[in-house]
Amino acid sequence: MSDKLLNIKNLSIEYRTEDGVVKAVNNINLDLKEGETLGLVGETGAGKTTTALGMMRLIPNPPGKITGGTIEFEGKDLLSICENDMRKIRGNKISMIFQDPMTSLNPVLSVGEQISEVILIHQDINSQAAIDKAKEMLELVGIPGGRYNDYPHQFSGGMKQRVVIAISLACNPKLLIADEPTTALDVTIQAQVLDLMNNLKEKFKTAMLMITHDLGVVAQVCDKVAIMYGGEIIEYGKIEDVFEHTKHPYTKGLFGSIPNLDSDATRLKPIKGIMPDPTNLPCGCPFHPRCDMAKNICSKKIPKYTNIDGHNIKCLMFEDEAKKQWI
Repeated sequence: MSDKLLNIKNLSIEYRTEDGVVKAVNNINLDLKEGETLGLVGETGAGKTTTALGMMRLIPNPPGKITGGTIEFEGKDLLSICENDMRKIRGNKISMIFQDPMTSLNPVLSVGEQISEVILIHQDINSQAAIDKAKEMLELVGIPGGRYNDYPHQFSGGMKQRVVIAISLACNPKLLIADEPTTALDVTIQAQVLDLMNNLKEKFKTAMLMITHDLGVVAQVCDKVAIMYGGEIIEYGKIEDVFEHTKHPYTKGLFGSIPNLDSDATRLKPIKGIMPDPTNLPCGCPFHPRCDMAKNICSKKIPKYTNIDGHNIKCLMFEDEAKKQWI
């Protein structure tokens, strides 16, 4: 038996539109152990949310379609099971905090009803027990249980996010997917929500996939990090390996775009250019048009994963047969 709770192999997802085929996710590989937190980092359009929706089997079809790969959860391939079995897993063993708390809640149901609904669907208990459990979950995320009958519009953005967290953890899932859970919140509330998620993760021993574009959030809550670009994982490893021994030019560019209080630099070094159009990805390495280190070979050859210093890098600079181009 593998000790991996989640094991994604060669996952590919695309959207077929009138403008062409959008290759949103291209042969990605990820794994996660019980209680571990993985940060999935990248610019808007990198394929982070599509990866999460693929794991939940919530890709809108049409136009979206999972075209290849496997998603093994507790040793079972989620792509091969029927929809009824997937419904038993979704919200129960795997929960997701969606990107915007303002639109994630049903405006015509009280917050308590929305929490107890999840509990009633997945647990064999009566209505009163579900109400009691929902009030417990509200208390757990710092909201008085007496607000069970209040509606979403009566809560602030930070409080709504706490309600969404309560819903996602109500059935004590094995895996929590958090899709940019702090994006719509101000900095002070962001810190409170992250502390809350960290504490609840420890309490329930829940594994977590944290999707974000904020490297500071990753440093605060994650054990491992995967850097995503153009639908691919281009650098992946333990947090200390990737942060302290950064290898890929794109990852170096991300760190160069962040102010550093310990540095004497007067200007930041942003990554030039913009993300590639997913309907027309560049040949070879998808990052080469924006890369300061690019050589002719980068526009022709697709890089493979190379393991260095404990983490994987998808860059030709580190492949033995291509390395001489940079020497």
